[in-house]
Amino acid sequence: MKRLFDFFLALFALLILLIPLVLVAVIVKLTSSGPIVYWSDRVGRHNKIFRMPKFRTMRVDTPAVATHLLSDPKQFLTPVGSFLRKSSLDELPQLWSIVKGDMSFVGPRPALFNQDDLVALRTQCGVDKVLPGLTGWAQINGRDELPIPDKVKLDVDYVLRQSFGLDLKILFLTFLKVVRRDGVTH
Repeated sequence: MKRLFDFFLALFALLILLIPLVLVAVIVKLTSSGPIVYWSDRVGRHNKIFRMPKFRTMRVDTPAVATHLLSDPKQFLTPVGSFLRKSSLDELPQLWSIVKGDMSFVGPRPALFNQDDLVALRTQCGVDKVLPGLTGWAQINGRDELPIPDKVKLDVDYVLRQSFGLDLKILFLTFLKVVRRDGVTH
């Protein structure tokens, strides 16, 4: 049932958000050189690597590491990058990953391919057995501000408590977080 919900909601969202998607794409293209969409290698279910799209918010010469590992991430932002990140508009292309089945609306956020510490801890705790999500329990309880062990504890809590009701609650709380721009560092 979760897969059907994800698939049809993502298709519906893509149709409803078609104009904003096109507008953001045009703005990204007009304000910086390089591709509109950045395809990031991410760790999915059972630690399988998949390509996750995001609107590009960083310059093309940015190292492929988690933002918090950059000494000065702001120096790499495109002119509209900060706004896209704070508004979470950069995440909209991930609806494609949901339609495709690489992601769900709700689940642990997919780790970067080189976040070995996060991937190892998630695997040890069984979090790798669920699809990663556009949003998750950790995102509404700290987002970018959480240390990895705390993030994984929240991921485990989600895996143990998964339900349609909890997913709806997380989606609603995510909407509130995005509107308030809570927990966004860049």
